[in-house]
Amino acid sequence: MNHDEQQIRKLMDEWRRRTLEGDIEGVLALMTDNAVFLTPGNPPMTRSDFAAASRGFAGKFQVESTQEIKDFHASGDLAYAWSHISVVMTSAETGARTERAGHVLTVFRKSPSGEWLLARDANLIAADQG
Repeated sequence: MNHDEQQIRKLMDEWRRRTLEGDIEGVLALMTDNAVFLTPGNPPMTRSDFAAASRGFAGKFQVESTQEIKDFHASGDLAYAWSHISVVMTSAETGARTERAGHVLTVFRKSPSGEWLLARDANLIAADQG
Protein backbone atom coordinates (compact mmCIF):
# COMPACT_ATOMS: atom_id res chain seq x y z
CA MET A 1 0.00 0.00 0.00
CA ASN A 2 1.50 3.34 -1.02
CA HIS A 3 1.51 6.57 0.98
CA ASP A 4 -1.49 8.10 -0.84
CA GLU A 5 -3.61 5.02 -0.22
CA GLN A 6 -2.61 5.01 3.45
CA GLN A 7 -3.62 8.66 3.79
CA ILE A 8 -6.99 8.11 2.09
CA ARG A 9 -7.76 5.00 4.14
CA LYS A 10 -6.98 7.07 7.25
CA LEU A 11 -9.35 9.80 5.99
CA MET A 12 -12.10 7.20 5.47
CA ASP A 13 -11.51 5.83 8.99
CA GLU A 14 -11.62 9.38 10.41
CA TRP A 15 -14.87 10.07 8.53
CA ARG A 16 -16.54 7.04 10.12
CA ARG A 17 -15.14 7.86 13.58
CA ARG A 18 -16.20 11.52 13.45
CA THR A 19 -19.64 10.54 12.15
CA LEU A 20 -20.08 8.08 15.04
CA GLU A 21 -19.05 10.83 17.48
CA GLY A 22 -21.46 13.32 15.90
CA ASP A 23 -18.53 15.62 15.03
CA ILE A 24 -20.11 17.47 12.10
CA GLU A 25 -17.40 20.13 11.87
CA GLY A 26 -14.76 17.38 11.91
CA VAL A 27 -16.48 15.59 9.01
CA LEU A 28 -16.77 18.84 7.04
CA ALA A 29 -13.03 19.37 7.49
CA LEU A 30 -12.45 16.13 5.53
CA MET A 31 -14.02 17.43 2.31
CA THR A 32 -13.33 20.06 -0.32
CA ASP A 33 -15.34 23.28 -0.31
CA ASN A 34 -17.02 22.20 -3.55
CA ALA A 35 -17.76 18.60 -2.52
CA VAL A 36 -20.82 17.00 -4.15
CA PHE A 37 -22.80 13.97 -2.94
CA LEU A 38 -24.94 11.87 -5.26
CA THR A 39 -27.63 9.54 -3.88
CA PRO A 40 -30.38 7.56 -5.66
CA GLY A 41 -33.45 9.59 -6.53
CA ASN A 42 -32.18 12.85 -5.06
CA PRO A 43 -30.68 15.99 -6.57
CA PRO A 44 -26.94 16.47 -6.04
CA MET A 45 -26.10 17.61 -2.51
CA THR A 46 -23.46 20.30 -1.98
CA ARG A 47 -21.16 20.58 1.03
CA SER A 48 -23.48 23.20 2.57
CA ASP A 49 -26.53 20.95 1.93
CA PHE A 50 -24.65 18.09 3.61
CA ALA A 51 -23.81 20.32 6.59
CA ALA A 52 -27.44 21.43 7.00
CA ALA A 53 -28.76 17.86 6.76
CA SER A 54 -26.16 16.64 9.26
CA ARG A 55 -27.04 19.39 11.72
CA GLY A 56 -30.70 18.37 11.37
CA PHE A 57 -29.80 14.83 12.49
CA ALA A 58 -27.44 15.97 15.28
CA GLY A 59 -28.24 14.27 18.55
CA LYS A 60 -31.16 12.34 17.04
CA PHE A 61 -29.23 9.35 15.71
CA GLN A 62 -25.99 7.54 16.29
CA VAL A 63 -24.49 6.50 12.96
CA GLU A 64 -22.09 3.54 12.87
CA SER A 65 -20.59 2.20 9.68
CA THR A 66 -18.14 -0.33 8.35
CA GLN A 67 -16.55 -0.07 4.96
CA GLU A 68 -14.67 -2.50 2.74
CA ILE A 69 -12.61 -1.03 -0.09
CA LYS A 70 -13.06 -3.09 -3.25
CA ASP A 71 -10.87 -1.02 -5.59
CA PHE A 72 -8.57 1.94 -5.14
CA HIS A 73 -6.40 4.04 -7.42
CA ALA A 74 -4.50 7.30 -6.97
CA SER A 75 -2.76 9.29 -9.67
CA GLY A 76 -1.39 12.78 -9.22
CA ASP A 77 -3.85 14.84 -7.20
CA LEU A 78 -6.90 12.61 -7.84
CA ALA A 79 -7.88 9.25 -6.39
CA TYR A 80 -10.95 7.07 -6.20
CA ALA A 81 -12.16 4.33 -3.92
CA TRP A 82 -14.98 1.92 -4.72
CA SER A 83 -16.23 0.40 -1.50
CA HIS A 84 -19.10 -1.45 0.11
CA ILE A 85 -20.49 0.28 3.18
CA SER A 86 -22.84 -0.92 5.90
CA VAL A 87 -24.55 1.73 8.01
CA VAL A 88 -26.53 1.33 11.24
CA MET A 89 -28.52 4.33 12.45
CA THR A 90 -29.80 4.10 16.02
CA SER A 91 -32.45 6.51 17.27
CA ALA A 92 -31.35 8.32 20.42
CA GLU A 93 -35.00 8.60 21.45
CA THR A 94 -36.30 5.07 20.87
CA GLY A 95 -33.24 2.91 20.30
CA ALA A 96 -34.75 1.72 17.00
CA ARG A 97 -32.11 0.62 14.51
CA THR A 98 -32.13 1.06 10.75
CA GLU A 99 -29.55 -0.90 8.78
CA ARG A 100 -28.57 -0.20 5.19
CA ALA A 101 -25.77 -1.31 2.93
CA GLY A 102 -24.57 -0.64 -0.57
CA HIS A 103 -21.77 0.47 -2.83
CA VAL A 104 -20.06 3.84 -2.84
CA LEU A 105 -17.71 5.44 -5.34
CA THR A 106 -15.72 8.27 -3.79
CA VAL A 107 -13.36 10.67 -5.53
CA PHE A 108 -10.64 12.37 -3.51
CA ARG A 109 -8.58 15.41 -4.40
CA LYS A 110 -5.19 16.31 -2.97
CA SER A 111 -5.13 19.89 -1.71
CA PRO A 112 -2.21 22.24 -2.46
CA SER A 113 -0.93 21.46 1.06
CA GLY A 114 -0.80 17.74 0.19
CA GLU A 115 -3.84 16.72 2.26
CA TRP A 116 -6.36 14.35 0.66
CA LEU A 117 -10.00 15.46 0.87
CA LEU A 118 -13.30 13.98 -0.29
CA ALA A 119 -14.43 15.80 -3.46
CA ARG A 120 -17.26 13.64 -4.89
CA ASP A 121 -19.26 10.79 -3.41
CA ALA A 122 -21.75 8.60 -5.25
CA ASN A 123 -23.53 6.65 -2.54
CA LEU A 124 -25.69 3.90 -4.04
CA ILE A 125 -27.45 2.90 -0.82
CA ALA A 126 -31.18 2.96 -1.55
CA ALA A 127 -33.30 5.05 0.83
CA ASP A 128 -35.70 2.19 1.56
CA GLN A 129 -34.60 -1.43 1.78
CA GLY A 130 -37.70 -3.35 2.70
